[in-house]
Amino acid sequence: MRLAPRVLCSAAQAAWRENFLLRGRDVARWFPGHMAKGLKKMKSSLKLVDCIIEVHDARIPLSGRNPLFQETLGLKPHLLVLNKMDLADLTEQQKIMQRLEGEGLKNVIFTNCLKDENVKQIIPMVTELMGSSPRYHRGEVSERPLMFLLDTPGVLAPRIESVETGLKLALCGTVLDHLVGEETMADYLLFTLNRHQRFGYVQHYGLGSACDNIERVLKSVAVKLGKTQKVKVLTGTGDVNVIQPDYPAAARDFLRTFRRGLLGPVMLDLDVLRGHPPAETVP
Repeated sequence: MRLAPRVLCSAAQAAWRENFLLRGRDVARWFPGHMAKGLKKMKSSLKLVDCIIEVHDARIPLSGRNPLFQETLGLKPHLLVLNKMDLADLTEQQKIMQRLEGEGLKNVIFTNCLKDENVKQIIPMVTELMGSSPRYHRGEVSERPLMFLLDTPGVLAPRIESVETGLKLALCGTVLDHLVGEETMADYLLFTLNRHQRFGYVQHYGLGSACDNIERVLKSVAVKLGKTQKVKVLTGTGDVNVIQPDYPAAARDFLRTFRRGLLGPVMLDLDVLRGHPPAETVP
């Protein structure tokens, strides 16, 4: 099912929210305290390696990077791998590369590990980086195997200053959903999709048109999926059974559908690339 041109035109011209309101949320509690400990342990491991491979989600190539980790790199050869390229809208890929190069990153590869897309470029590039690095002066070099890989867990910054950055990280699955709240995340996702004119959710869920009201969207999703429940409501004439949408279940499906790429490719850092200020307002 394709969206009718009339629907797309009216959606593109609609006035979407310019700000995302997030009241009473403490971003700090979204991120476990052990992250600082993990980063400290990672720093000691870096002394043992000749090249660093930093892996991130291609949908958040800028805001997804840990600024504290960048400070630990030193002069080590460094390769940034932006995975899940199949889920990212790479229309602005050139701008992404320019921004990263401005941050000192010249070696960047976009990959899709599920389809082995560009993955085979990693080892040759790492070999070249180590061979041309002035810091590569080992007395003994391994022959079998030619290369060892030291893996570390993903480490987020212990403190995230921007609520919007935290929400982007959460949408990409780097934070436990329940810490942020599935309905809050679904609302931010809807806000982002509409702001970037990505209306794949309308087609996927068979909605009549794009909408900026998360309650209406989740209600339609719940009804379509059969995620409803009977609830007793006390009235002046006695109890009445009413059908109520299961909003949390609908929100979970909305997030899961996005993460599987079924709503189309999305670039969550589009606002950063275009120099727009953070969208959220926190009274």
